[in-house]
Amino acid sequence: MAAGVIELDVREYHKRGEEPFQAIMMAVNSLGPEDTFILINSFEPLPLYRVMEGKGYEHTAEQVGIEEWRITFRKKGS
Repeated sequence: MAAGVIELDVREYHKRGEEPFQAIMMAVNSLGPEDTFILINSFEPLPLYRVMEGKGYEHTAEQVGIEEWRITFRKKGS
């Protein structure tokens, strides 16, 4: 099966005062073993890194704007 990319922008959740963790986990749980997950956030989500590492993911993070971070998650070894 070909690898896919799922992208989720959670900045609007923060603007509404909502916690996006459930939406993030729903997206992560829908990933196949070769898929890539790209999270777009208004800040670097440091606590999420530990959660994702526990699920077997590694990440790269890049700040691309004043309030825009792009974090890419892939299964370790993919």
